[in-house]
Amino acid sequence: MKKLITALIPVLILAACSHGDCRGEKKKTSQAEATGAAVASSNTTDRVKVFKPDGSLQCGQGKKIAIAEMQKDLGAIQVYSTKNQNDGMMRIQVCGSPTGNCNVYEIDRKDLAVAQKAGFKEWLAE
Repeated sequence: MKKLITALIPVLILAACSHGDCRGEKKKTSQAEATGAAVASSNTTDRVKVFKPDGSLQCGQGKKIAIAEMQKDLGAIQVYSTKNQNDGMMRIQVCGSPTGNCNVYEIDRKDLAVAQKAGFKEWLAE
């Protein structure tokens, strides 16, 4: 019996909450997160990311096209965010071959077809 109690004490300490009602706290935070997530998702679910390679080549060759310069290709399409990111694909390591770095733009999904006509592709790397 003494061994059983000695074995259960560390388990109870690890499983116990160190302050107040853990279950009540989790419910509150999960409800707040769900409400916040619903607001955020309603704004971002109708958006999509598009990209074009930035023109950079291995060994410093090629001319990298700046994000702002390439954004002009999107014309009047509203852009919510931009970033330069690698596509994550494996590449041969040879000077002059593409680096895989791309200019990525977040736009409304309704503008995807217009962006594709301008030479952009949908970004699926994430």
